Formats: sequence, structure tokens, C-alpha cells
Amino acid sequence: MWVRPLRISWAIASRLQQMSVTAQAPTAAVQSTRIHVFVDFWNFQLTLNEREAAARGLPTHKFEIKWADLGPWLAAQAANTMKIASHSFEGMSIYASHDPRSDGKFFNWINNWLSKQPGVHVECRERKPKGSSKCSECHKAIDDCPHCKKRIRATQEKGVDTLLATDMIRLAWEEAYDVAVLATSDRDLIPAVEFLYAKGRKVIHAGFPPKGSDLSKACWGSFDVHHNSKEIQR
Repeated sequence: MWVRPLRISWAIASRLQQMSVTAQAPTAAVQSTRIHVFVDFWNFQLTLNEREAAARGLPTHKFEIKWADLGPWLAAQAANTMKIASHSFEGMSIYASHDPRSDGKFFNWINNWLSKQPGVHVECRERKPKGSSKCSECHKAIDDCPHCKKRIRATQEKGVDTLLATDMIRLAWEEAYDVAVLATSDRDLIPAVEFLYAKGRKVIHAGFPPKGSDLSKACWGSFDVHHNSKEIQR
């Protein structure tokens, strides 16, 4: 029995070939949102101490942080806040200060251990002498402690918040991240956050509400660090 050969038009053959190529083409990978973390060391540590002390009903308490895990953890919390399906941790920049007369052990730890952790960059500035306090009545300087009679050596942090703000803007300009996580309660960072928002960069506040509420309002979103802080407790 003779069977007529099946004839396929040129148009149909061309369409079938296109469908075959499309089916074989690899699916484009979903691009991860790049997240960089910025931490004001003393502001973050001391505020977390206060929250933990209040939760325990204690006057003071030192919250031991797993600093090597902090950056990825904060990035993950920010991703959850933004409901991001895929993200990548691009690094953590930490800004601190030290008094060379009394903080030798801390300076050694932050520069010789913390700064060497994967993805961590540390900037530690020397604290500057602070002027003597003055009596609100007679306006005379109070140089000695009225209790132990020892000389009061007050210092203050200088330039740390400015350096943090500058790096946030610089790294955004260099296209180093898509989203920034800001871990501090310092409202001095509000202008930098507002500038980044105007340029299309989102900042997520890693805060301790109600403290730092003005900074939280300026950011695209925020989350309470203390809520799940057991996950980063050493």
C-alpha cells in the first residue's frame, strides 16, 4: 500500500525549530538582592545591653554577641522585612572608637580578631579628650570625682558617624550593594538615609524600638533586633 509522504510547509518547520531552541535555552537565573550591613559598634552594643537588662529586670547586663555571625543574620532579618526571595550578604562594615589609655584589650580584639572575620571591615578611631563638666550653679569645672577624688578622664567619639555615612554613600555610588542595613539608633544618620532614598537606595533600620524611632521613620523599613536576639547571643 502506498502512503503519501507528509509535507510540512517552510513556515511550520521554521516555527518548530524556534520552539525547539526556546525549549533548550537555559532559564535566566534570578538575581539576588545584594545587602551590605553597617554597624555603629558602641551604639549597637550598649543599646542591646540596655534592652537585655530591662528584659531581665537588672540594672545592667552585658549581652555577648556572636560578632562573626552578626552580619549574615542582620542581612537575613532585613530580607525577611522586605519579603525578598533571594539575597546575598555582601559584607559588614563596623565603626568603633577606643581610648588608647584604657582600651588596649578591646583595640587588640577588634583589629586582630574581628577585622579578620569573613566579610567584616573594621574602622576604629581614637577617642578624643572631652572637656571637664561644669557645675550648673557656680559653673566651675569639675575635674575630680566627688566620691573617689580621682581625676575624671572623659573622652568622646569623634567622626565615627560621619565616616559611617560617607561609606554608605560611597559604596552606593560604587554600586556595591542594593540594600543597606543600618544598625544604630543615632539620628545623626538621618540625612544620609534620606539622601540614599532620594537616589533610589533602600535602607533597613536594625533598631530597638521605641529608641531611634526618628531614624526608623526615615528608613524604607525596620525590624527589632532584640526580638530574635537569642540567635546571635554567644
